[in-house]
Amino acid sequence: MANTKSAIKKIRKISRQTTINKVRKSKFKNVIKKMNSLLDSKKKKEALAFLPKLNSELMKISKTGIIKKQNASRNISRITRKINAL
Repeated sequence: MANTKSAIKKIRKISRQTTINKVRKSKFKNVIKKMNSLLDSKKKKEALAFLPKLNSELMKISKTGIIKKQNASRNISRITRKINAL
């Protein structure tokens, strides 16, 4: 257990940041799931319309360090190839 004032403050800060990170991580998972569902149902027009929002969300999330930038780029690349293959 924390026994100094600064350690207690640090625990509070970490718990706030953890909740924020969980929200961001779930947002990341949700946009990927939505895009995959569009791809599975072969809705090319909707997928193309959703692609800029997906790019924006993934880059925002990677900028904060929840996922690495290469991970976001890889996901965008793979999804773009799947859309073009439809």
